[in-house]
Amino acid sequence: MKVFKSQGKLLLTAEYLVLDGAKALAIPTSYGQDLTVIENGFDGFKWESLNRFGTCWFYCHFDESLKITKTNDQEIAERLLQILEVIKKLNPRTFSTIGLQFTSKLDFDRNWGLGSSSTLVNNLAQWAGVNPYELLNETFTGSGYDIACASAKNAIFYQLENEQPVIENANFDPVFKDSLYFVHLNQKQDSRAGIKHYRSNRKEHLPIDEINEIGKLFCAANTLGDFQKLITQHENIISKTIDLSPVKDKLFSDYQGAIKSLGAWGGDFMLAAGNDNTMDYFKEKGYETVIKYTEMVFQKD
Repeated sequence: MKVFKSQGKLLLTAEYLVLDGAKALAIPTSYGQDLTVIENGFDGFKWESLNRFGTCWFYCHFDESLKITKTNDQEIAERLLQILEVIKKLNPRTFSTIGLQFTSKLDFDRNWGLGSSSTLVNNLAQWAGVNPYELLNETFTGSGYDIACASAKNAIFYQLENEQPVIENANFDPVFKDSLYFVHLNQKQDSRAGIKHYRSNRKEHLPIDEINEIGKLFCAANTLGDFQKLITQHENIISKTIDLSPVKDKLFSDYQGAIKSLGAWGGDFMLAAGNDNTMDYFKEKGYETVIKYTEMVFQKD
């Protein structure tokens, strides 16, 4: 039996602009996905995906040539098949052993947007011995920061230089972290749709230098007040860049603190920098998933 584990991800700065070379601040999450691979001796391959409660939500059987023979969701099965076929192309010996049982288990809600796809890709890449960035590029696309987070042990700066990932450790461990919360917006945002919107509305001049500077200042901020100002600056810059209103303006104008969208704007998690009343504020508005920074962020043993 072989077990692989990958952490989820959250992009704190440079959303969208990371695709064009901005240096993004990102963090691995304490939530992730496991992949267990065992030899069961049957013909072909079996796949089972479990949710955070251990309940199977998807299964698929493949014959020895990777043809789908049985599944409860044809669309997802074909997406999985696409990934497996790319793996086979990258490493033809991968499926030389017949009779493998794959069991993938999330420990976060599938709708949270913490990287159900990237953690899957990274786990499969580990199992198959292929480059996870190459596998991502041929299946899901994106900047690749989520793959970097999948095996990171702390906050990172992630940047694309000549389309190649450059990863640096980031000294981001705010002294005011007890005032930081991640709030789920009760809807999942399609990252590919968000990227498409960005590409179609991209400005001639991109504020990459300004965003890079704010990322550095995120790490240097010593007070909650300074951090809140940086969040507001960042939101305003990205808002003008992608022609979308900041989430605070749209939904939480009376919130006594700063709010920052994370990743693709319009869904998944946002970062709230506030006070002891933050959790009550959002829950009273119907946003039940409010996670403290210290619970969300991956902590080294």
